Amino acid sequence: MFRSRRARLVRRLWRQRCAAAAGPDDGPNALKLAAHSLFKKLKDEELEVLVQAVESRGAWESGCVWAPRGAKQAVAPQLLLCRLYRWPDLRQPHELKNLCCCTGGRGGGGDTAALCCNPHHFSRLAAPETPPPPYSKSSWLDEPPNPQLLEFGYNSGDQRGERLSSDTSRSAMKDGYWCKLAYWEYRTRVGRLYAVHEASVNIFGELPRGNGFCLGQLPAPHRSRAVRRVRGKIGRGLLLSREVGGVWVYNRSEHPIFISSPTLAPPGAVAVLKVMPGYSAKVFDYEQVGGSGGRGFFGDGPCDPHSVRISFAKGWGPSYSRRFITSCPCWLEVLLNRP
Repeated sequence: MFRSRRARLVRRLWRQRCAAAAGPDDGPNALKLAAHSLFKKLKDEELEVLVQAVESRGAWESGCVWAPRGAKQAVAPQLLLCRLYRWPDLRQPHELKNLCCCTGGRGGGGDTAALCCNPHHFSRLAAPETPPPPYSKSSWLDEPPNPQLLEFGYNSGDQRGERLSSDTSRSAMKDGYWCKLAYWEYRTRVGRLYAVHEASVNIFGELPRGNGFCLGQLPAPHRSRAVRRVRGKIGRGLLLSREVGGVWVYNRSEHPIFISSPTLAPPGAVAVLKVMPGYSAKVFDYEQVGGSGGRGFFGDGPCDPHSVRISFAKGWGPSYSRRFITSCPCWLEVLLNRP
């Protein structure tokens, strides 16, 4: 009975594998033999967790899948399963990053002889293919600031904006949140600010299981067809996490997201980073920004230099028809509390 249970779990796992997961340097059966060898080392409970993770494609929260560390194997367990179920073209472990929900990358549970190989506890590291062209500050000055953003307070570059920013920081210290989230459709903010107290938060349109900031629950009286179309692409959205030294974003959706941040480009420039599904990027570096309280600029006016902007599905900038993020149908502003 126990053998048949394991056999059923393994058969379910093989039905979920990606096509063409074997690389050009692998023999025809190398990947299959390595996977079978790994499955034999996993306990029944771990096989069940792995089945749940791969069948839901990461939509459901799942625990770590522990594999023996240092066992004789041609391919590292996490690399093997990520190639088998997510990225057939993956080649090196250093291309992967443990998500904040995973304790296996830190020798979790006090077991340093094992490591996590749950493929949905990893993301690929995003990096621009070529240095993105920076915006020119001189061109921004020709554009009138967005009055609604200025009215929102934390985007204002005048003394009132500085005072509100200072008040927001004091409130954050008192209430214990590390950032607030504002959701925008074009130039209109929809819903209230969402304060984040936990180390990580899901921002999503639809998610079978889990909790966080559900954009699907934010009503708006009049939505254009373009906004409705992009909202339909948000899906599982993204995972925003505060980690050592900075803030990371993991793209959980099936469409790219586009990110700008004061620490993604040299001082005086703004770069927009495209993050593909399954990839993550460090979008804010506390050390790089330092403790400066100075003002910064985005294309549509002054902004808080401790903020990150994320557009869903639609990019903006010199390479796109949309010059500024306020021309994007659905986007998110992350207002960071200064540590």
